[in-house]
Amino acid sequence: MRPFDVVTFDCYGTLIDWETGITRAFQDAAAADGVTLDPAAVLQALFDTRPESDAPAYRTYREVLTEAALRVGGRLGGSIDRARAAFLPDSLPRWMPFADTNPALGRLSQAGYALGILSNVDDDLLADTLQHLPVTFSFSLLITAQQVRSYKPALGHFATARSRIAPQRWLHAAQSYFHDIVPAVAHNIPVAWINRKGERVTGAAWPDWEFRTLSELADWLA
Repeated sequence: MRPFDVVTFDCYGTLIDWETGITRAFQDAAAADGVTLDPAAVLQALFDTRPESDAPAYRTYREVLTEAALRVGGRLGGSIDRARAAFLPDSLPRWMPFADTNPALGRLSQAGYALGILSNVDDDLLADTLQHLPVTFSFSLLITAQQVRSYKPALGHFATARSRIAPQRWLHAAQSYFHDIVPAVAHNIPVAWINRKGERVTGAAWPDWEFRTLSELADWLA
């Protein structure tokens, strides 16, 4: 007997390798100016300049990514205007899944699980990403920041998902401790940490289960 009926996922960082997508976007933009960027420096600049709170007033994710490009460009010594900074959200449709994503999703779908995505993104950007996930016909639930007008770790995604899923048995799986594990635990949602980076728990919230990859999650569930 399956332990759950529905499994939802965070998208970027859990299903999609967003860090590689972002660094390649910056490298390609810099290469047009004859500049070479270190991927590690790009990510460090991104994390160092991230706002303390995620969009206290809702903005589209396209706007959030454009602002991130401006901040990182400034930190790395470049000077780009807002129009050119659109290269970052424009690159999102080319961000690719992790190698284990599609095989794991396929196994879970074949095992009879309903699948969903809870993502801090715009509807159109998620639609572009879904082209890389061939089990899209099996996603019975797609909840975006655009729909709930807020960003995780705010409750919007989880409250909306709960209202649509109940009374089915629900598991949420995600890589981000801050954006997904903490709010899921706070609201008594069973949660599996896909700890791809081997990070340590940094707060009081403990995931119900922890796996290093989606393959390990699929081994357990399917």
